[in-house]
Amino acid sequence: MRLDKYLKVARLIKRRTVANDACDGDRVTVNGREAKASYQVKVGDVIGITFGNRSVRVKVLAVPEFANKEQAALLYEELPAEE
Repeated sequence: MRLDKYLKVARLIKRRTVANDACDGDRVTVNGREAKASYQVKVGDVIGITFGNRSVRVKVLAVPEFANKEQAALLYEELPAEE
């Protein structure tokens, strides 16, 4: 699944267009490297997202095509922010 779509399905970012813009604006990393919206997300990837001064790091646990609100929280594990 594409990175921008995963961010939307996992409800880390509300809209896919916003996720796409975040990827294009170099605010999203995968495994420590900047990633494009077309990156294919795999289980075990570590995704970092920067929102202004706040940053979030998550580890991908599952990559389904669809997820409801309750399932979305089970798609990733939140990790402590890097110093």
